[in-house]
Amino acid sequence: MAEKKITGPASYFPSIEKKYGKPISHWKSLLKKMKNAKHSEMVAMLKTEHEMGHGHANAIVAHFRAEEGL
Repeated sequence: MAEKKITGPASYFPSIEKKYGKPISHWKSLLKKMKNAKHSEMVAMLKTEHEMGHGHANAIVAHFRAEEGL
């Protein structure tokens, strides 16, 4: 049986973990601390404070917000 292909924001997770050296759970824990912030504010924090690229930051935030029902 073939393994299901990961799509959407989660498809970026392996390259994010490789490039930034931290598990996705680390990034989500940072976002949890600012749960009341807007999507764009969360993306901006990852980009400015952690020098993450826009696509990677956006993927993590989108996945986090969907999981949290935000």
